[in-house]
Amino acid sequence: MIKNKLRKSLIILASSYMALGCSENSQQKTESSQSQLNQTYLYQFDLATELNDFLEENTQLSLIPETAAIENATSKRLSVTFLAKENYKSSLTIQPKKPWNWQQDKAFYLALDIENPTQDSTHIFGQVIDNKKQTHTRSVVIPKQSKHTFYIELKGEDLNQETGIRSNPASWQSKDKPFIWRWGVKNLDLTQIVKVKFSVTSLLKDKTIILDNIRLVDSPEMDPNYLADLVDKYGQSTRVDYPQKVETDDVLQKVSQAELEQLDGKLMPDRSKFGGWKFGPKLEATGYFRAEKLGNTWTMVDPEGYLFYSHGIANVRMANTTTITGRDYKKPIPQTAASDVTPEDSKGVIRASDDVLKTVYVASELRHKMFQWLPEYDDSLAKHFGYRRSVHTGALEKGETFSFYQANLERKYGDDFIPKWRDVTVDRMINWGFTSFGNWIDPMFYQLDRFPYFANGWIIGDFKKVSSGADYWSPLPDPFDPEFSKRAKATVDVIAKEVQQNPWCVGIFIDNEKSWGSTSSLQAQYGIVIHTLNRTATESPTKAEFVKLMQTKYQTIEQLNQSWNTKISSWNSFATGFKTQDLESSANMIADYSAMLSHYAQAYFDVVNKALKQQLPNHMYMGARFADWGMTAEVVEAAAKYADVVSYNFYKEGLQDKHWAFLEQIDKPSIIGEFHMGATDTGLLNPGLVHAQSQQDRADMYTEYMQSVLKNNYFVGAHWFQYTDSPLTGRAYDGENYNVGYVSVTDTPYKEMVEATKKITRDLYSNKYGHLK
Repeated sequence: MIKNKLRKSLIILASSYMALGCSENSQQKTESSQSQLNQTYLYQFDLATELNDFLEENTQLSLIPETAAIENATSKRLSVTFLAKENYKSSLTIQPKKPWNWQQDKAFYLALDIENPTQDSTHIFGQVIDNKKQTHTRSVVIPKQSKHTFYIELKGEDLNQETGIRSNPASWQSKDKPFIWRWGVKNLDLTQIVKVKFSVTSLLKDKTIILDNIRLVDSPEMDPNYLADLVDKYGQSTRVDYPQKVETDDVLQKVSQAELEQLDGKLMPDRSKFGGWKFGPKLEATGYFRAEKLGNTWTMVDPEGYLFYSHGIANVRMANTTTITGRDYKKPIPQTAASDVTPEDSKGVIRASDDVLKTVYVASELRHKMFQWLPEYDDSLAKHFGYRRSVHTGALEKGETFSFYQANLERKYGDDFIPKWRDVTVDRMINWGFTSFGNWIDPMFYQLDRFPYFANGWIIGDFKKVSSGADYWSPLPDPFDPEFSKRAKATVDVIAKEVQQNPWCVGIFIDNEKSWGSTSSLQAQYGIVIHTLNRTATESPTKAEFVKLMQTKYQTIEQLNQSWNTKISSWNSFATGFKTQDLESSANMIADYSAMLSHYAQAYFDVVNKALKQQLPNHMYMGARFADWGMTAEVVEAAAKYADVVSYNFYKEGLQDKHWAFLEQIDKPSIIGEFHMGATDTGLLNPGLVHAQSQQDRADMYTEYMQSVLKNNYFVGAHWFQYTDSPLTGRAYDGENYNVGYVSVTDTPYKEMVEATKKITRDLYSNKYGHLK
């Protein structure tokens, strides 16, 4: 830790004025005795008045003695207890009386010393906010019983490098630990910093950390080669050694053979043919999966009539195993056809022709130098090169890809590796005690008749779009455009041909994590309505519907104006474009916006449901997989009206009963479509959306998450995302580089996760449905 208590006590008087949050540029600089970097102290907690800038939300603060500083009894640290068990959100906000001016020419970061005195790791978010309400958001795990210095980089050359990696490695050597980038604005207005916030969300227990020495530190000189040679020939980190790291093909094959000898493909004793609870109540056998409520508990029922709970792994396919190599081809690649119903991101490796390969060139030196090795085009492993016609975010807008995961499968199983991988994957699922796959399963599994699965589809095409104002993945569809119904039918036609009325198909997910809106503000909740009303009815079918809806309720524009307290000149003016103002001041306007949002959402789910029931009447519609950052009450209620099961992707440490109390009102079976935890101890640069300190820690966190889901009577399943780790250098589509797999890039299972899963699945049904016997 960067701390010297004697030095600290000597500079208190010089820095106390600054510590109260002044914005003057005359802040005293000090030099670290360890790192020899210039440091500006903001808070050191030796003066009680420093806490005047600290705002608590479901948090308890106390100044405690620094026990190591015997020579200075006045030295203090700040103990922060997040009262998270009973509160969905807990936070500590530092808000100076005047904005800080942190602008300087040199690169710098915000540092602080954090101790975790407890027996649990703590995943916290750190936000820096400027006067424009722009947020710079990062997060980090504080290991149990540890003391470290952590930092949030706020200015630096590497901060603005588009690398195609969701989280870059540190650009300098240091024992200090970086907060990992999450979302927001990387380049804040550093002359007007108004808040620094630390928070936790949806924890299952209270968490305590101890803070000290909040300071600004000049960054060390950036290593120009910090991105070079990141991965070896197996796609593993070149910079971290860990127990399951593979060094040779021989070791890879021996590890694989040892695992195969333990996979017998036998179901757990209490499982039915379809993975249901053979020792539990037996209901009517319909030949297909369905959902049913028994007393106060929702359950799924398998084709033979046994109670069924869906626990499995999502994204078991090759589509997301590739990474951008930094090369492109001068000869153009054919673009996606307008008739396609599958996005490029959901397709497997798409290889360029030999003629195209001859025109290769390095389009990004930065990306290309990340790899110690890539095969020559005449190498047998060159078949694992592919191509992306477009990316969501990255160093290149398009380019060549490579799948280290596929290459490793060929090293293990030989040329005909796909059938072997498919069969081993099913054997693993059965051996680990899972009852089904999750979403995004390669259709090669659909007709095996060995293991339940969920089919999936996307509705894409040239239909009109609407916006919520925060369209993370893409704008939303306009369900009132007739073209949307046509494209929905085209998607379902393909799914129906793949599924072939197979009873092993539990249900179908359509679309994923759309930006429906959020409850962070009224503007965010009703963004779809706000942005659509500002458009013309002639160009937007949804706007035309909204106009009709309001004309039906209000016969005259004067009645609308009286209700909304507006001065719209005519219905024609309203149809041409209406800009929302002062939404908060009009309860009637809020109610009407809610009605319009419901009308929009119901139209979307109605179109999808009709398309599915026409072609696949025996299979459940599993909804649109709401992200917790992109759903509102109106949209959830619309999904509940048309979907058989409502799906939620919920990346937190667990489910709190109070937060999910709304399930009682909608009273529909629900499923967790995605969750995960990850760590960096196996060389991945980014743990994932929920951070653990190690493989064992993420296994423990998985257990706690599952226990929280299993006790909720409305949830009929939970799916882990995903089967394989992300590529270390970022998946081709958007740079995700998470340690969230059950298997590594070498297809080696994480034993900690497997052991934890077996403990959960061994008693899955007795714990979930034992009270129904």
